Amino acid sequence: MPIELSFNRTNEEIDNLIASLMKKVGAIHHPTLIREMIISALKSGQECSYLADLKLLNNTMKEMRYTTNTFAPYRHKRKVTIFGSARTEPAEPIYQTCVRFSRKLADKGYMIITGGGPGIMQAGNEGAGSDNSFAVNIRLPFEQRPNPVMLQNSRLINYKYFFNRKVAFVKESNAITVFPGGFGTLDEAMEVFTLIQTGKTSPKPLVLIDDHDGYWDRWFNFIKECILGKGFISAEDFSIFTITRDEDEAIAIIEEFYRNYHSLRFFEERLIIRLNKELNPHQIEELENEFPELRLPGTHISSCAPLPEEADEPDLLNLPRISLQFDHQHYGLLMAFIRKINMF
Repeated sequence: MPIELSFNRTNEEIDNLIASLMKKVGAIHHPTLIREMIISALKSGQECSYLADLKLLNNTMKEMRYTTNTFAPYRHKRKVTIFGSARTEPAEPIYQTCVRFSRKLADKGYMIITGGGPGIMQAGNEGAGSDNSFAVNIRLPFEQRPNPVMLQNSRLINYKYFFNRKVAFVKESNAITVFPGGFGTLDEAMEVFTLIQTGKTSPKPLVLIDDHDGYWDRWFNFIKECILGKGFISAEDFSIFTITRDEDEAIAIIEEFYRNYHSLRFFEERLIIRLNKELNPHQIEELENEFPELRLPGTHISSCAPLPEEADEPDLLNLPRISLQFDHQHYGLLMAFIRKINMF
């Protein structure tokens, strides 16, 4: 009879074997989580007889492990993801805009993440240079061979699954920029819109960099008339993104977003916002008056010390903080709230 496994520590001999295995391997970080991952693998082996499903689970784990390992040494470097068409030619003005944009970002100390293919992706890597670039490439039967800038780079990752690639694009970046493109570009952009709108990724600048034909202007008209007009989104969702034709303005938007805002973390309804400089009581009162919708009724915004749960991020413990009981609905308004913080 197979052993019924539990994530609780009720597996007796199996738990002991797992503990012994981790001790034998050595240097295991966060053993509680690793134990659960091992239990998940064993339960999958018991529950699933369909080989394709097990292959998907296995390949997903391997791809995400390699992604984490590749990005880990650069965790404290600011990174900007660039989306755009693989079919944009080097002679096109928007290609050269992307080259200038990524070069200026690299000069300011940013690293660039692209899909690693041709077109706008190559322009991003070209401008930043191989030493300041990541390429998260997808294996396709056409169109998506790694570009020559990144072909021999150790920060080139080749993915089988689009969903793992999308995680890398968003999770590892401090800002997202989107140049004109086709279905793939729009898919990537809409994913970021959704993640920010629903709070499934941390707030970050989302800049749509337009061409001289008004690609994003025409898209914006559709959003206003057909999506906002039918009530499918709220007006506050327009705080999620900015459209510009100017690469210098795009860079200024990214840098301004982190002028005072540093990062945030949720503990159930409690939202902790870390800052680069402390807010005074008058400024906090101004935030309360201007953004009452963000707070649960009867609660207030206040300065606070680091919570005990934040001890796992020791390098951030010295930052000043504010705390509020967030309603988990107005994520578009949260973007505007952060921009207001940056004005102080």
